[in-house]
Order: sequence, then structure tokens, then C-alpha cells
Amino acid sequence: MKLRNIAIIAHVDHGKTTLVDKLLQQSGTFRENQRVEERAMDSNDLEKERGITILAKATSVVWQDTRVNIVDTPGHADFGGEVERILSMVDGVIVLVDAAEGPMPQTKFVVGKALKIGLRPIVAINKVDRPDARINEVVNEVFDLFAALDATDEQLDFPILYGSGRAGWMADSPDGDQSQGLSPLFDLVLRHVPQARTEDGPFRMLGTLLEANPFLGRIITGRIASGTVRPNQSIKVLDREGKVVETGRVSKILAFRGLERAPIEVGEAGDIVSIAGLVKGTVADTFCDPQVDTPIQAQPIDPPTVTMSFIVNDSPLAGTEGDKVTSRMIRDRLFKEAEGNVTLKIEEAADKDSFYVSGRGELQLSILIETMRREGFEIAVSRPRVVYEKDADGQVLEPVEEVVIDVDEEHSGVVVQKMSERKAEMLEMRPSGGDRLRLVFHAPTRGLIGYQGELLTDTRGTAIMNRLFKAYEPYKGEMPGRRNGVLISNDKGEAVAYAMWNLEDRGPMMIEPGWKVYQGMIVGEHNRENDLEVNVLKGKKLTNIRTTSKDEAVRLTPPIKMTLERSLAWIQDDELVEVTPKSIRLRKAVLDPNDRKRAERAKEALAG
Repeated sequence: MKLRNIAIIAHVDHGKTTLVDKLLQQSGTFRENQRVEERAMDSNDLEKERGITILAKATSVVWQDTRVNIVDTPGHADFGGEVERILSMVDGVIVLVDAAEGPMPQTKFVVGKALKIGLRPIVAINKVDRPDARINEVVNEVFDLFAALDATDEQLDFPILYGSGRAGWMADSPDGDQSQGLSPLFDLVLRHVPQARTEDGPFRMLGTLLEANPFLGRIITGRIASGTVRPNQSIKVLDREGKVVETGRVSKILAFRGLERAPIEVGEAGDIVSIAGLVKGTVADTFCDPQVDTPIQAQPIDPPTVTMSFIVNDSPLAGTEGDKVTSRMIRDRLFKEAEGNVTLKIEEAADKDSFYVSGRGELQLSILIETMRREGFEIAVSRPRVVYEKDADGQVLEPVEEVVIDVDEEHSGVVVQKMSERKAEMLEMRPSGGDRLRLVFHAPTRGLIGYQGELLTDTRGTAIMNRLFKAYEPYKGEMPGRRNGVLISNDKGEAVAYAMWNLEDRGPMMIEPGWKVYQGMIVGEHNRENDLEVNVLKGKKLTNIRTTSKDEAVRLTPPIKMTLERSLAWIQDDELVEVTPKSIRLRKAVLDPNDRKRAERAKEALAG
């Protein structure tokens, strides 16, 4: 059967997963009466809740006697490690661009990788039915982007389709015939994307995606570069240097058939398949016939830029809400995650009770924390810190990102001011339609940690920020941190409404009456710069004297809701976020106030 392998790449929320839904429907993959969820490819709960693709997934459809393998890729640069590997599996890409927003940084990131390895793109302008669509300008922006990314003349001669993924149609012009559905897109893929490339020789396959299955064990997905593979065949695994990792037998071969994976008897060169039966082989390893000695070259992966400490939870409430609390369980879970995710780097600290986890960005690490929390883990995590490097002269370098902010004109002043405070350099400011401006900055990653929430507050929720790692550049100097101190509980027990009511003039609270607190736990934000110890357990003194004026009812101001992302961005270096399956609490790293003072004095003595 003829084969085509394509990836759909686009920015977050430009409609990749919705388009794949329609491609599956119109190719006859589903029965007429089959009930299919929206965004069927977003299979895990976090993806459905947040509406973003986190894990890359493959599917396949048959169109006019040709099997088309389609890979749905994440749009967020934090999950870019997935994308870099996936592009080596495909022979063509569909670049999906929103007709109003145009190409965004994440689009640029993936398109740059695709052009570098010689793929010829198809451009699909999506959401042309939006009232604020600016189709011609967006097409010009795409061309400019390709030119800026050093595309060849052949790559610049890209075909364009216009349509709406949600409505399920694509055509040669924005007002083209909608009755044909997505047929023009399928036909263009068959014409423009070359037949799946293969090489001569025995079986070789580069591992691209890894997952664990309770019945089959480790499942590795990749594209067969040469030869064929059958169940029960002996194979070996080579790492990047060509060392043998393991030898074993293939227990099962699975191929993508619609949303399902079906066992097949033979996997042929050019096809994307999953194989089970091996226990050590991982992503970027070469799975091959025993007589092969040279591995397939894997794409280099960009380095991690942000690191966090994952610490065994030692608070007085440890173990009351989660069932996975020991350092051994946390260690096993983190190393298992790092096996399948090559952008994560895990290092064990000398005390064996904490781990340094480095990744591409705050979002990637917060998704990992949220996933672990739902699995029953209890951990304490530190504030994200950037990973510094040194150049040949010993000068300290820090990661710098390209930041694109779309904002209403009236709020642009405050955005420019806040970004300059964070040592950002403004490159351009131009209108992007509908009284909105597009601001482009180069900013150190350090300054962007925690800025997302502040940006939404400053712009009344109207700004959209997109960031992309640019390069390591010389250290930009000191940066202002959080200005306010915190309110810290001085005892263990349950918070009382009366005590909280009396403390309201000290600053906003982060807890509710009845919540369990302990010594050293952060219960609110102080109005001033210093930290303050407070008693939130003090009840009202009862007497037998009654007055004519009724006892005043305690009316509390609603507390600040601290989500995981907000907490990670808000805490300082001497504070931790305690994460359990039921709660997110903030605390000082050192709970005892006397120990804290001693540590501060020792720090001052060192600085002096």
C-alpha cells in the first residue's frame, strides 16, 4: 500500500487537534453512528482540561488506497522535545496558521526545525470565518517567516489552502467551494508529500515516543527506516554512540488504525509502528537487526533552561492526604518520566531526599507536578530557577527568550514598563488589527518566571503572551523580586474565622476558616516588606455579659486562590510549595522561627 507520513504543526490553540478530528471523520475512520469525543486525540485529562496538546500522538487514515499516517504535535515550546524527534518520522508537514493571529513564536520554533531537515511544508490558513481574519497579511507573514528561517526556493514555493477546521472544509481560496469538505487537503497531501522514504538493508528503526502499558510493558513508537520486522524476531538496541543497550525479541507489533492500535504480522519500511517486548530501549535509541552496528543519527535536543527542587514532604501534615510520600517512590517516578521525556534532566541531591529536575519551562514542570499529584504523590517543590552556563572566558550566561505579547492599545504602556523592569529589550511594536498591538521583546527567562499572572491582571485578562527560547546570552544583572512579605502561622491547628477577621488589616489571606495550618506555613501576604508571625487559631473570648447591640457577624474577605502555577511564580527562594492530592499549601523552607533567624544571621555574616 502507498504510504504518506505527515505532521501537523501549529501554535497553541490554532486548531490542530480539531482538524485531526475532521480528517478522521471524513476519511470514513468512524462509523456513521459512532460516538466520538471532541478533540479525540487529546487523550489525557490535563490535555482535555487545559485544551492543549502535551503528548504527541499518531493516527492513520486511508484515502484513495493510500495510508496517511498523521502525527498531532504539541504547540507549546515547553513540550518541544517531542516535536524535534517527531519531525524525523515524517516526510511532510502541514503548517496550520490562525487567520487572525498569524504565525506565532511556537509556529516559528517548529517550522524552523522542519525546514532545517529539508521538509516541504503545506500551509493551511485556518479559521478564515473569524470576523477579525486578515488573510492576505497572514499569508505574507508566513512567507516572510519562511524567508527569515532560510527556506530554500523549493520550500518557499509552498501550496496554500484556506478553510475552517471546526467546520470541516478546506479550499484553494477563502471563498472557495465548501461542499468538498477536506478532500482538497487530502488530495494535496497525496500530490505534494513524497512517498514514505525507505533505505535498503536489514531492519532499523529510531525510537521516537515511549510509553508504558500495563499488559505489554514498554512500547516504543518510531518509523521503520529499512527492512521489515515480525513478532518474535530477535533484535538489538543501540544507543547514540553505537553501544549495545540490550538484545531481545519483539513480542508484538502495533500499527495505528484510526484512533486504535491494531496488532499486525509484519511492519514494513516507511511505516510508523509501535513495538513491545524490550525492557531497556528508550527514545533516541536505534532498534535494529542483530547484524547492524551503526545507529541512526537522532536530532540533537535543545538544553533545559529551568530547574526546580523536588523535595520529600517533611511538613507536620505529611502523609495525611497522599499515599506516595517516600524518597524512593518519588525517585522511581521521576526517573521513569525522564526515560520517555528526553528534555527532562533529573539529578539526585547528596542528601537523597531531594532531586533537581530541569526542563524547558515552568509549564512543563508544573504539568509534571500536577500529574504526580493526581497519582497520589506528596512533594514539596522550590521556586523555578534558571540554568546558567559559562562561556570559554568564564563569563556567566543565562537563557534569553523571544517574547511576543498581543495586547489592547490602552494597556500597552504598562506592559512595556513591566517588561523593561524585567531587563527585557523591545524589538518592535506594530498594530495587529482590531485596536491591538503586537510587542516583541528579548527577555531573560529569569524575569519571565511568574509574569503571566501579573500580565493578565495588568491588562484585565486581554493580553496573550508567547515565549520561545532564543539563546544563552551574558548575565543581565540583578532583578527586583516580590516586594511584600508573608504572614506565617505560629502554631498548629485549625484556622478560626474570628482570628482571621482580626488579621485582615495586615494583608490578604490565602486560607479559609477550618483549614489545617502548622508552624511555618504561609497563611497570607503581608502589606509590608517584612515577614510577620501571626496566630490564626485564636477564638473569641466568651463572657456571660450581653449587650443590646448584637454580636457583629464575622464577614471575611474571600481569600486569594493560589493555583499551582501561581504559587510557583509567587514564592521566594526561602519558601516551598507543598503539593498533595487534595491541597496546595505554601510554607517556609525552614519551619521553626528560631532556626530561620539563625539561618538569616549566618547568611548576613557570609554576605558581610
